[in-house]
Amino acid sequence: MTGRVAVLCIIVLLFLNGGEGIVFSADAMTIQILLDKGFYHPGEDVQITVHAGSGARVEARVLSLNTAVTTFSAVLSEGQAVLRWTPPPDAPRGYGLSVDVLNENGQVLATDSSAFDVLNRWIEAPRYGFLTDFSPAHLTLAPTLDWMLRHHINGVQFYDWQYRWEDLLPDTDRFEDGLGRPQSMATVRRLIDLLHTGNIAAMPYTAIYGASYAFYRQHESWAMFDARGEAYTFGDNLIGIMDPTPGSAWNTHLLGEFADVLDHTVFDGIHVDQYGSPKTGFDSAGNPIRLDEVMPQFIQQTAELVQNRRGDAGVTLFNCVGNWPIETVAPAPQDASYIEVWSPYNDYLDLNRIITNAQRLGGEKPVILAAYIPPERVINWRLANAVIAASGAFHLETGEPGTMLADPYFPRFGHIAEGDQAAFRRFYDFVVRYENVLSVGTTAADSDRHAAIRVGDVRMRGIRAQNRAVAIVRSGANFETFNLINFLDIEGSDWNAPTTAAPRPLTDLPVQITISRPVKNVWIASPDDPQTMNAASVPFTVADGILSFQLPHLNYWNMIVVEIEDGH
Repeated sequence: MTGRVAVLCIIVLLFLNGGEGIVFSADAMTIQILLDKGFYHPGEDVQITVHAGSGARVEARVLSLNTAVTTFSAVLSEGQAVLRWTPPPDAPRGYGLSVDVLNENGQVLATDSSAFDVLNRWIEAPRYGFLTDFSPAHLTLAPTLDWMLRHHINGVQFYDWQYRWEDLLPDTDRFEDGLGRPQSMATVRRLIDLLHTGNIAAMPYTAIYGASYAFYRQHESWAMFDARGEAYTFGDNLIGIMDPTPGSAWNTHLLGEFADVLDHTVFDGIHVDQYGSPKTGFDSAGNPIRLDEVMPQFIQQTAELVQNRRGDAGVTLFNCVGNWPIETVAPAPQDASYIEVWSPYNDYLDLNRIITNAQRLGGEKPVILAAYIPPERVINWRLANAVIAASGAFHLETGEPGTMLADPYFPRFGHIAEGDQAAFRRFYDFVVRYENVLSVGTTAADSDRHAAIRVGDVRMRGIRAQNRAVAIVRSGANFETFNLINFLDIEGSDWNAPTTAAPRPLTDLPVQITISRPVKNVWIASPDDPQTMNAASVPFTVADGILSFQLPHLNYWNMIVVEIEDGH
């Protein structure tokens, strides 16, 4: 699907009473829902545009978790209706949106859903995306914003936008970057402005110690050296590795470049990368350098600079490549823990372990994972996304229209098949709609709570994900969220090894959860199917400390929310 044009795919007509009456199937027509922002600040109006191939009016329901908040409607004119609503100022708060298209007789022709949220800052629930095309020829910008808004992206990394790693802003509008790609600062500025119209933050990619080889040769004493006294380089002498120690010549130079960027663009902060190696070295005088100690110091310097230039709205991010050095970087004054996942973190459950560890070390800051999965590996990204979201984190994986990150060099992205885009969009709707029981305001439950749930005779225990159902549990104020993720019959548990066998679907599952507090309500939801997006209460019983109920289905991921009576 492209743009905002709604396509009438097929109309199923059922003739009743000898053909005198016509009933329209609710699945007969495709509609499109588009929000005007990636997120909303408290007090901002939400504008919802609905496109439909036919119909007289649209009716929208807003839901907060499992509770209906309001209903409003608008007339369809020339296939379009625009609805506006001002949410309560509570933040952070996610909302579901269910839209019906009706004919003049009030019959439902089509139904679709979406979501939106109210946040104080985008980084509270960071749906982080990416852009890589800053060429002078990049003139058609509307599809970029359209794709991001449909997936609720609220922050974007501008990857390799700069002139050189050591000289970020060019002297001329048109230039070639360090890899010879044609670029334009006019395009960069247009994209930043475009994103800002949708409340989407723009973050410039930078590297803590990367400099062009030519710059390194001009400043060899600024470099980092190995034990033999040879300077570290990266990419077959493409980049020189410089010494970022606070007070060093390179450190002073790079922070000056950051200040220049913030002073002469409207970027919303600084995103800092590293390459994962080296981890130690020496300066030109032979003094040892421990990057696990230097990196948090550099983050502190960058965060102070961003605060000075952008105030509380500014954001500082730093890449822990291979989850290193998360122990020292997570507590540093960055706004979220950003982790690029590499071996040996190969199992699906390693993603959960990385996330919960970073949350613990970072004082429950948001966590963003960069885990590169080719879009044709649909089973992999559906399972990986389920684990990441169920763990309360976020996945950097899309941005350029129709794409998914497939490689650490972002321009080597892949394209999501059109037939897979509906499931992809539902996932993003789901994590926004249910963020208050998945991520914001929740913490990883104690280990005993993961063992508190039993699902019939389904295998639940194990260190690896393969051939079992995995329970990931989040705790919040007066609720517990039990996420069940299905790994039955998949070939392996490596999140990035090609997987061709989808999980074996399960139905009518008896669930038992050990509890110690009185239960108020139990409800379920899943992004696996359009019909399961809405929260549905399930009948339950409690006897001898065991909560029992029936789970209708488990395909990829089903979320179970157990609400506790107030005051317990």
